[in-house]
Amino acid sequence: MLFKRYMKMVLSVLVIFMMLTSFSGTVLALGNEHPNEHPSEHPSEHPKERGNIDKDELADAIVKYVRDKADKPSGYFIVTDDKTGEELKLRLDKVHRKRLSKVGKNEYFACADFMSDKGKMYDLDVFMKGTSKDNLEFSKFSVHKVEGKARYTWYQKGGVWKKKHAGDEDSEHPKSEHPG
Repeated sequence: MLFKRYMKMVLSVLVIFMMLTSFSGTVLALGNEHPNEHPSEHPSEHPKERGNIDKDELADAIVKYVRDKADKPSGYFIVTDDKTGEELKLRLDKVHRKRLSKVGKNEYFACADFMSDKGKMYDLDVFMKGTSKDNLEFSKFSVHKVEGKARYTWYQKGGVWKKKHAGDEDSEHPKSEHPG
C-alpha cells in the first residue's frame, strides 16, 4: 500500500514536470532564478520546533493541494493577488524543499514558484496548518515576489516570524534581525 502511494506521488511529480517543461522552455531557463534559496528573505528553519512534520511532507501537501484545486479543464491553479486584485492563472514550477518554516502553533510555510499564463514568474509563500502530515490543510498563500521583485521580507520578534513590506527599514527591525 505504501509502495502504491509512493508510486502515485512519483508519477504525479513526473506528470507535473512534463506538463511544465512542455508548457514553456522558460521553465528550464529559470532553473537558477533562486540560487541561494532565499537565504535572507524567509524565516530560517527551527528543527526543535517543527513537530511531526518534515520538509518533504509539507512540500508534498502543497503539491497535492495545488493539484487538487487546479481548474480541471485548463490545469491552472487560480488565485487572486491580494495586492492588485488580479486573477492569476498559475502552474506550479517547484516547491522549495530546503526549508520548513514554522510561523505559529502548528502553522508552517514553504515557498513555491509558479508560472502564470502570461509568462510571469510568481513566488508564493504557501501556509499550511496541522499537527502531522495526515492532517495538514491549506491555510493561506501570499505573493512574495513577482518576476523576482520581493513585496516583503521576514524578521523575527519574540521568537515569532513576521512579515515586513520590502523596503521598509526602521530601527525596530534592522537588517541584522533578518534570517540568513
